Amino acid sequence: MCGIVGYIGHREAYPIILKGLKRLEYRGYDSAGIALYDGKDLNMCKTKGKVADLQELLESEISTNGKLGIGHTRWATHGVPNDVNSHPHYSNSGNLAIIHNGIIENYDALKKELIKRGYTFKSDTDTEVLINLIEDVMINQHAKLGKAVQIALNQVVGAYAIAVFDKTKPNEIVVAKLGSPLAIGIGEDEYFIASDASPFIEFTDNAIYLEDEEMAIIRLNKDIKIRKIKDDSLVNPYIQKLQLNLEQIEKGGYEHFMLKEIYEQPLAIKDTYRGRLLVEEGIIKLSGVEDNMKRFLNADRIIIVACGTSWHAGLVAEYIFEDLARIPVEVEYASEFRYRNPVITEKDVVISISQSGETADTLAAIKLAKSKGAFVFGVCNVVGSSIARETDAGAYTHAGPEIGVASTKAFTTQITLLTMMALRLARAKGTISSSDYRRQLQELELIPEKVKEALKADKHIQSIAETYKDSRNMLYLGRGYNFPVALEGALKLKEISYIHAEGYPAAEMKHGPIALIDENMPVIVIATKKGHYEKVVSNIQEIKSRKGKIIGIVTQGDVSVRELADHVIEVPETLENLSPLLTTIPLQLLSYHIAVMLGKNVDQPRNLAKSVTVE
Repeated sequence: MCGIVGYIGHREAYPIILKGLKRLEYRGYDSAGIALYDGKDLNMCKTKGKVADLQELLESEISTNGKLGIGHTRWATHGVPNDVNSHPHYSNSGNLAIIHNGIIENYDALKKELIKRGYTFKSDTDTEVLINLIEDVMINQHAKLGKAVQIALNQVVGAYAIAVFDKTKPNEIVVAKLGSPLAIGIGEDEYFIASDASPFIEFTDNAIYLEDEEMAIIRLNKDIKIRKIKDDSLVNPYIQKLQLNLEQIEKGGYEHFMLKEIYEQPLAIKDTYRGRLLVEEGIIKLSGVEDNMKRFLNADRIIIVACGTSWHAGLVAEYIFEDLARIPVEVEYASEFRYRNPVITEKDVVISISQSGETADTLAAIKLAKSKGAFVFGVCNVVGSSIARETDAGAYTHAGPEIGVASTKAFTTQITLLTMMALRLARAKGTISSSDYRRQLQELELIPEKVKEALKADKHIQSIAETYKDSRNMLYLGRGYNFPVALEGALKLKEISYIHAEGYPAAEMKHGPIALIDENMPVIVIATKKGHYEKVVSNIQEIKSRKGKIIGIVTQGDVSVRELADHVIEVPETLENLSPLLTTIPLQLLSYHIAVMLGKNVDQPRNLAKSVTVE
């Protein structure tokens, strides 16, 4: 969950690495560090805190000259966040430097063996163990850096994306990957290394994404050599053209990335269905589904595996697939899936959902499902990501980069794509009439404009946020398609404001949570006119009778809930199965404004990272 960046070439490395760290700070931000080689000395500066804290120290503490360097933003696994545990780390000789994203599970056994051989350690990290293991191999097996990295990694259990260099050979960086993402940007007589392409997008649009268990030896004025770590076989590098531009990863005038991404949702949804949703022709075109239609139609069931917000999108998809396509669906936490010995057969279809395409638990679930013969379909946002490569087929959401740690447009674009999948399968199975099918397509095409309409309530939502920003707890209720939206709304509030919140099916309130309701408990109720409206109104009356404070998310023109609620937020009317695309908008804005009013770091909430690349 850390971010790594490196550079070797003809430019000064420091400004490239510093800017790269700022762009990768969403990946890990409890500490940061940089190591630079100026042609004579290896200079390092690292500190607990943000990249801004590092920048304050850098120019006064070390020489920032040099055309070779590496940098790191850390999300702590081994060792508390402090200056010493921050990356980069040196070997005992001081010649080798390393940055690492991942986790070395057998580091303790390796560390004990290295201590017996006379090595000492300054930090509590697994990474310092790895760099000294590499040095030990170089010394005792007379190996060059690349070979030493390969031998050392064959002794390692865990996950990693690493970049290593030796100050005695400053024209070379060695990188390797297993389970954690790593991209190599290729310029004219220069190379860039990063966890994703954002640090080097203004310099080159050519990139290599390493596969698991691959390493690359990067030398100036020479072609990159990629090898398999296990057997040393050569791999032909595949150079991709990046589908990313600089404007996409800047804030564009918004105060926070999260707010920018909330407001990008109309375009993100449209980009997700662009070229796929052909309303006039009555067609949905998804090549990953079309090419594997028999696998879907002959499936005994669909199993959806995901984590966090993507899991909530999967819950919405469960309602959609079962309702429209009449296919049984189970939704699983990827983090639990492989630990309970699940029953998976060759007649199952597994849909894995991940914004980043790098979620470690979801990748592990994919590998388990494939080992049992299931057909695995990936839904992710990042082209060339590990999940995109690991699955049998898939589709991208086209949400564009999502920098804010709390997902917003990932949720709505995932639901958009999954809805199109369900509609295409329903049409193929004949479980939806021609008139209903066309109505669904027409309404889905209108959703971006209706999201824009929902966003117009921003100022009103801000005033509601002012009223409830000091609450200690909040309850979110929804029924049917909007029960997962209640879960997602509660998650958003927890993630960025640190206020305790829980989501429940509205009918479950009487089975426990009603005991919590008093005049100090704000209850957000999703009460749109489509789907169990009368039942939800009844639930609101129960809350009102116990003096709970009610914030109702209602359809435009609603009267009944308005008479009962303390506050209402209107969204445009739509079909029931599409309502989550609208009802989630005010919940995102409410969480955002409360967090801002409380002075929280909205884009980088404490203890969280954007991509959970370790288990």
